Amino acid sequence: MNENLINKLSAYTVLYVEDEAGIRRNIEEILQHLFKETYSAKNVSEAHLKYLQYKPDLIITDIRMPGDSGIDLIKKVRESDSKTRVIITSAHTDLEYLLQVAELHLVKYIVKPITQEKLLDALEAFLKTHEDSKIYNLNATWVFDYSKSVISNETQEFDLTKKESNFLKLLITKNRLISYEEMENLIWDEDSVMTPNAMRLFIKNFRKKLPNKIIKNVQGIGYKLSDESDN
Repeated sequence: MNENLINKLSAYTVLYVEDEAGIRRNIEEILQHLFKETYSAKNVSEAHLKYLQYKPDLIITDIRMPGDSGIDLIKKVRESDSKTRVIITSAHTDLEYLLQVAELHLVKYIVKPITQEKLLDALEAFLKTHEDSKIYNLNATWVFDYSKSVISNETQEFDLTKKESNFLKLLITKNRLISYEEMENLIWDEDSVMTPNAMRLFIKNFRKKLPNKIIKNVQGIGYKLSDESDN
């Protein structure tokens, strides 16, 4: 399995909805290896409660289930949420279903049986929607908007300076420790010198705009995004 795909998906959460227990267990096991958190539900009522509780980044739902359908679930979600991505699974390719889901802003429509190839193709499409929108989830409540150079959560929004935005983009895209030398070469202005005091002041001010403990200092080497950031 593509390691790069796994690394990217590990930043997101998913809710999987399927009434058939065997299928649900099999797909859930795969998703648990890919996503930061995986939640599952056997019907729309249970799924909607878990959606409200966890606010997942992605919902994967079957259409036909006892009681309300997967389409009913997504219509409920779309009443107040246009951002959560949705993948529909169905054993049917009827035009009626396709017309109903056309306005629900889906990432993908998977025709059952769900093979690993079909699932991974849909998950790659999910990631592409985030790349296209230039939105990166720093944690469960904080996001970084590449295009606007803005970091925000549910109650706050911070505009980033050019250096701050470039540094955060570097940390995200490289997904590894960034050395002091790289910081100086890639984000510092050519007409200024990155003294130790200037760097410390830069990091101190930048951290005021970030989730707690999101940037970790590796003494004497550089900085990286922490895996232990507060949610």
